[in-house]
Amino acid sequence: MTHYFYVSVLAERMAGFAEALTDQIVPMVSTQTDVDPEAGGLASSTEIFPRIWSKLRDSLDIEWVINLALTHGPNLLAAIIVFFLGRMVARIASAMMVRAARKARVDQTLLGFIGNVAYVLMLCVVCIAALSRLGIDTTSLTAVLAAAGFAVGMALQGTLGNFASGILLVFFKPFRVGDFVDVGGVAGNVVEIQIFNTILRTPDNVRIIVPNSTLTSGTIRNLTAEPQRRIDLVVGTSYHDDLRVVRRFLEELVRSDDRILAEPAPVVAVSELGDSSVNFVVRPWVMHSHYHAVKFSLIEQIKLGFDERGLTIPFPSRDVFVHHSMGQNSLPFINESSVAA
Repeated sequence: MTHYFYVSVLAERMAGFAEALTDQIVPMVSTQTDVDPEAGGLASSTEIFPRIWSKLRDSLDIEWVINLALTHGPNLLAAIIVFFLGRMVARIASAMMVRAARKARVDQTLLGFIGNVAYVLMLCVVCIAALSRLGIDTTSLTAVLAAAGFAVGMALQGTLGNFASGILLVFFKPFRVGDFVDVGGVAGNVVEIQIFNTILRTPDNVRIIVPNSTLTSGTIRNLTAEPQRRIDLVVGTSYHDDLRVVRRFLEELVRSDDRILAEPAPVVAVSELGDSSVNFVVRPWVMHSHYHAVKFSLIEQIKLGFDERGLTIPFPSRDVFVHHSMGQNSLPFINESSVAA
């Protein structure tokens, strides 16, 4: 019902102005119009309008007009100035925001959206300021707008959260288009950062749409943010094998690949004495573009090199014992154990 209140206030002010103006004009127009007896009717329009203007000028109280202008003129003029200057400032401010977002490489769709939202919000503030200059109490109007904004925000809190998260992703840039990221167990290349979602493409060419709020509220692993990346391999060998031979072979293997970086230096070391094997860690550094190719190549070369040198890679084995009882074969007894072959 609040808008009816503002309409009634405006109507009362306009009615007062119209009543005051009518008090000055009605006596003039109530005078009978001259009749031309010879023409048999009213005088021509070329004669009527000058007479009306002459009577209006003579009947209108100049002092009343001056008082009316002094009473309502300043507020009306101030309201007009506030509105037009405020609208100009709103346009300039929204344009500046769009230019700043464009320099930050914001999506083109987001640019227009940011500009329109900023302009509308600032224009609402300008209209409230102009109405207050006219003497209209804008407290209730401000409260209504605030309540409406709160209701809309509650209804769209999920969507607005994704929108705000998208802006944070664009400005803080934890990743860029083309980076390979891992978010909550979902890994893939970043294809596009949209207003509400981010699109990933997995290595097997599956398109995944992740809400922006999920990205900002969780842990993001950017696997391609740095130019270099370390490969981590664990290689197990038998307790019967010579550890010095194994170490020498692994060191020669990482030095022989030109794609492996000399700095930082690769690491080859015994990491664990396991239940059935002695475990080595092999940690060479490569450029992230060579990561998978070098990793797969090392795994293959390690197996081939172990076979050539007679080294053993332990694996789980199963022993099956068959017991004879009273001359008859009993059911097989299976004993599973994890031992070195």
